[in-house]
Amino acid sequence: MKTAQAFRLGSMGDMPIFPGPRHRPPSKRPIWIIFLVSLVSLFLVFAYIYPPQSSAACYVFSSNGCKALSDWLPPAPAREYTDEEIASRVVIRDILNMPPVQSKSPKIAFMFLSPGSLPFEKLWENFFNGFEGRFSVYVHASKEKPVHVSRYFVNRDIRSDQVVWGKISMVDAERRLLANALLDPDNQHFVLLSDSCVPLHHFDYIYNYLMYTNISFVDCFEDPGPHGNGRYSDHMLPEVEKKDFRKGAQWFTLKRQHAVVVMADSLYYSKFRDYCKPGLDGKNCIADEHYLPTFFHIVDPGGIANWSVTHVDWSERKWHPRSYRSDDLSFELLKNITSIDLSVHVTSDEKKEVQIQPCLWNGIKRPCYLFARKFYPDAVDGLLHLFSNYTTI
Repeated sequence: MKTAQAFRLGSMGDMPIFPGPRHRPPSKRPIWIIFLVSLVSLFLVFAYIYPPQSSAACYVFSSNGCKALSDWLPPAPAREYTDEEIASRVVIRDILNMPPVQSKSPKIAFMFLSPGSLPFEKLWENFFNGFEGRFSVYVHASKEKPVHVSRYFVNRDIRSDQVVWGKISMVDAERRLLANALLDPDNQHFVLLSDSCVPLHHFDYIYNYLMYTNISFVDCFEDPGPHGNGRYSDHMLPEVEKKDFRKGAQWFTLKRQHAVVVMADSLYYSKFRDYCKPGLDGKNCIADEHYLPTFFHIVDPGGIANWSVTHVDWSERKWHPRSYRSDDLSFELLKNITSIDLSVHVTSDEKKEVQIQPCLWNGIKRPCYLFARKFYPDAVDGLLHLFSNYTTI
């Protein structure tokens, strides 16, 4: 019998006897590892529920800054769109994807929203003079038929209706102006102005600023405070969610495709018509401050600048912006406004968070404002005197 034999003979005769199994000591799981894993899991859950308020805490594990735990998880499935949403999005998508209307004589439509006569017609006449064929004028007078003193405004009144501040009638007037201006296929950019607005630059500067960029200048920002998201109504669901609710000044400029999209919209407009009004559910929702910012944030957020090219001074923190009388006018005032190149928004919550962004025109930092308001009628003579100087800045 060879010694390498896999079994050996013993006292039990020829019964083979195999080597017994090796005995290992029972494994001892390191309790400290289990404790550490539990502690880390608890930390992550706590961080998800109570995210760090200090930016310094964001760099504990990563140099890339703060990321919520949800950012690392797969995105939640999108909700199912309603039939009305699908139809609306198809129409809007196709309009935005259509090539722009070509015109041999592209014009800017200047649309004036006014209660009656325009106190600065003479100033606008100086602005328009010599640039015939490159602009159109439309006037919506909501209270009384205006008396015109400039040839550029004669016979430019459209059918108007009463406008009540804070109500959907303000948006209706804007849409009425757009509809009339869109009848002219040469109108390629559309500017909404009030009776208290004045130009800050000469015509060529404003024309080139608007015509040679592919965005619309619609003011839009998120305000978590009572005068922002606090005005939102759950009745707007499911099409308008609170996370998409935005605020902004009503004074816009729109490229033609965006103007057509606004006229094509009935779904989102109806939500604001029915559920964004003063006094509804104890809230004071102002339709003209929320409809277009929210609408474009939903359908084409990359197509708007998120600031308005019309300057308004809200620094006094009142219900209405600062107004300029004749005694307030100076070359320095107008020069300061025309030199502003940062857009500033302030939230209405307790934090009063200041949101600042550079005004980028085709990726280049440029002055933000082409127009300014609110100027009292008695400022017209001073503005006429200063016009040739401040518009050359």
